[in-house]
Amino acid sequence: MNAHLLTHLRHVDLAVPDYDKQLDFYSGIWGLTKTAEDSGISFLAAEGSPEQYVVRLRKADEKRLDLVSYGAASPADVDTLAERLLAGGVELITRPGQVATPGGGYGFRFFDVDGRTIEVSADVAVRQHRKVEERESIPVKLSHVVLNSPDLHKTRAWYERHLGFRLTDTLSHPKMGEAMHFMRISSQHHSMAIAQGPHTALHHISFEMRGIDEYMRGSGRLLRAGIRKLWGPGRHMAGDNTFTYFLDPHGNTVEYTTELEILDEDTWHPHVYDFSQPEVSDQWGTANPMNELIVKESFNDVDRGVFVAPPV
Repeated sequence: MNAHLLTHLRHVDLAVPDYDKQLDFYSGIWGLTKTAEDSGISFLAAEGSPEQYVVRLRKADEKRLDLVSYGAASPADVDTLAERLLAGGVELITRPGQVATPGGGYGFRFFDVDGRTIEVSADVAVRQHRKVEERESIPVKLSHVVLNSPDLHKTRAWYERHLGFRLTDTLSHPKMGEAMHFMRISSQHHSMAIAQGPHTALHHISFEMRGIDEYMRGSGRLLRAGIRKLWGPGRHMAGDNTFTYFLDPHGNTVEYTTELEILDEDTWHPHVYDFSQPEVSDQWGTANPMNELIVKESFNDVDRGVFVAPPV
């Protein structure tokens, strides 16, 4: 297994046909701030985050996940990771070098085992950010990303072997078996989770709110605006975080959350939670019941970007 070279999740990049509608959603009611835009590509920041952007949108003929980006502590760590991936037979899209997106930095891209484009970078300039105030119901930062995989265990093993992710918890069902692995690269319960799905796709992107009041105010704002709610509000058992899931204009699931568990890595032992028990999915009992419709929406469309690097 690799040493712990990844530090945190930086951003998730989406490509969509109806770019203007998607940009209006994320820079409007969802609460992100557009910081740069250039001919069909835009960069959206969270006000409380030092990251230059947490979502990138790109106009494209087909909907796809362009890439998921992670941080490393130094250019030396970026080089070390690239060398280890090459030695492990991982296909690199680019070799380590200067990054041309806002904030610059030093990084490279490669395909994961399911064909997603992953980016790792260091030395990205810190964005001028601020403390999100009480009752201000906008995202503080990007919390985590969940990815659908047709082979849950193969994908978990790949991320453990090549990128140093650690298993935190697992969701299981008496009839379906193991269905989701929560994976971490820090003391945060998960930066990524892998869900068993029929095809490779984005499951959801999650955004951290300031606190429960701001999380509820944000959830209510979207409901009043008629944004389609998928599931919530509630509180998961794995991660102990709150959740309300909505659909963006292109059918990607996005989540408002808060209070995701910070754990002691020295003493942590992974749990297996039976999500046929209602309190596992929602400790509070306030969310609409998990059903086949929610699961189907979370599977998302087949990702058209598998083993195809995004053009930018």
